[in-house]
Amino acid sequence: MPSQVTAIPAAPSTEAEAHFAAEFGFETDCWDVHDGLAGEHPDFVLLDVRSPALFARGHVPGAINLPHGKLVESKLAAWPADTLFVTYCAGPHCNGAARGALRLARLGRPVKIMAGGLTGWVDEGFELATVAEAA
Repeated sequence: MPSQVTAIPAAPSTEAEAHFAAEFGFETDCWDVHDGLAGEHPDFVLLDVRSPALFARGHVPGAINLPHGKLVESKLAAWPADTLFVTYCAGPHCNGAARGALRLARLGRPVKIMAGGLTGWVDEGFELATVAEAA
């Protein structure tokens, strides 16, 4: 009797390749964000799309707090239209990053999600900043 893993056959390799390759156009991971922020001039803007209160308690250093419900064109005017935004929220249990990414996409802005969110960031051993530290 097949297990739940093998009960449905894996996709053909060519379909799997296309699927997994496409994922990189939609998301990045905490290590790549960390490395990108470590450079002198990051080539993306990291958006923490959680509430200001949660942002104040702990966020990725270098992130800008812009809650997903407040993502409107006027809030993005400071950045050129081709700026890549990377959104994150609390973690895999939260859909705020996807909500923010959807709003940005609807505004015609390039966007990716940071897979794992804040939970992933901490799991990788990276430090958090707080508003008191950032000030």
